Amino acid sequence: MHHEQEIEDLVVRRGALWLALSPLWLEREPRESEYARMIREIEASALTLQQLEWVYRLEMSPVMARNQLSMAGEWRAFDETALLTRLVRHNRKLGGWRKALWSLFSGLTTMMSRPRFNELAIRVMVARGERPPG
Repeated sequence: MHHEQEIEDLVVRRGALWLALSPLWLEREPRESEYARMIREIEASALTLQQLEWVYRLEMSPVMARNQLSMAGEWRAFDETALLTRLVRHNRKLGGWRKALWSLFSGLTTMMSRPRFNELAIRVMVARGERPPG
């Protein structure tokens, strides 16, 4: 597949979801409206919770965790294009050994945002009429 086409497909397939999930890495707690947007995008993408976990841990966390410390409580100068560019670059290289490596380190890269992701997962289950565990 042609390079530009591959990037375009990736952004079409994941862009809106990645941007919707990005508040999981802000200093402040995500707002209700942000959680609502996350759930809308998750439902639109028809991902299972397992696939969502994959997006969170492998597609996003390695990129977002690096930015987390430099991101202010608000996305003051938040540049969606720059963020998408970084996410696309990471995901185009995310094959084979890299995937294994990030799986291994994902405990570290997700440490800060994990409670929020768990909260989101529960909300998705509730939205889908499933019973959260526990």
